[in-house]
Amino acid sequence: MPGAQAVSDEELLNHVRATAGTTFHQTSTCMMGPGPAAVVDTELRVRGMEGLRVIDASIMPTVVSGNTNATAIMIGEKGADMILRAR
Repeated sequence: MPGAQAVSDEELLNHVRATAGTTFHQTSTCMMGPGPAAVVDTELRVRGMEGLRVIDASIMPTVVSGNTNATAIMIGEKGADMILRAR
C-alpha cells in the first residue's frame, strides 16, 4: 500500500488521507517543557498565546506504560490547580 501507481507527493498524501487512522490512547503530541521545541511550558501555557493552556494527555513527554486514563485525570487536576493559583 499505496501501490506502485502512487509516486507523487500528492498521490501519497491522498492515500494517507483516505486510509490513516488512530488507535489506542494518543498522547505526547503537544510537547511540554522548557526547551524551544516545546509547545507548552511547565505551567501548561501554550507558547506565543495568552490565556490558552493545554491540559490533557497530549502534554505527556513520553507515553506511560499503562492505560492513560489515570494520568490524564491527574493532568486535569494539576492543570485546574494551576489555573486557580494563577487567579
